[in-house]
Amino acid sequence: MKKILVALALVGFLGNTYAYSSADVVVNNETTIVAQDMDAATDTADQEESASFTQELKKRFIEGGPGFMGIVLICLILGLAIAIERIIFLNLATTNTAKLTAGVEEALASGGVDAAKELCRNTKGPVASIFYQGLDRMNEGVENAEKAVVAYGGVQMGQLEKNVSWISLFIALAPMLGFMGTVIGMIQAFDKIEAAGDMQPSLVAGGIKVALLTTVFGLIVAIILQVFYNYIVAKIDSIVNDMEDASINLIDILVAHKK
Repeated sequence: MKKILVALALVGFLGNTYAYSSADVVVNNETTIVAQDMDAATDTADQEESASFTQELKKRFIEGGPGFMGIVLICLILGLAIAIERIIFLNLATTNTAKLTAGVEEALASGGVDAAKELCRNTKGPVASIFYQGLDRMNEGVENAEKAVVAYGGVQMGQLEKNVSWISLFIALAPMLGFMGTVIGMIQAFDKIEAAGDMQPSLVAGGIKVALLTTVFGLIVAIILQVFYNYIVAKIDSIVNDMEDASINLIDILVAHKK
């Protein structure tokens, strides 16, 4: 009898344990499914938000009208094209002036002026070009070499600043075109009011909205181009400072070599 009771108790205990284990598995599976559903919903929401932003931007651009919005877009494209070209040019024009100066000094000491000129000819950048002009006039005296360095430095500075003024033009032109579109849109809205003979909000709301969109996009274009313009100006200033310091060092090297 005792053995039968013990067996029944054991069977009941194992049954409860299995039931709890099954419940835990079901809960864990439901938790995993809920977490996966939440992740999928989050990803879908992010994709919809990105798509909606792009669609909204496109929609607002179209609502602004092809006239002024197209001109503002052209300003952005041309400004970015010039800015990217200048950034690439300036990065290629950047030279390690300390290394070049040391190489020219070493070449003058070991191989003479021709070796130094060959080193400058094989080095890219305005600093190397200025060094070459100074070395090329070295036989005419240090004063003539210094004049050549100064004159050619001005030429190189002009090359660095080439087309930068166009970026500043587009920066000023884009918001002005936006303001002009706004003024024209307001005039059209008032023409509608005059033609209708009644001040209805629905009659002028669309025209005012379109008028303000041109200003918004014009300001956005100006802000984008202004960031690129400031970077380019800072890069030019850095290269010009390197050119001036390197020119002074070159004159000192030529004077020491003459002695």
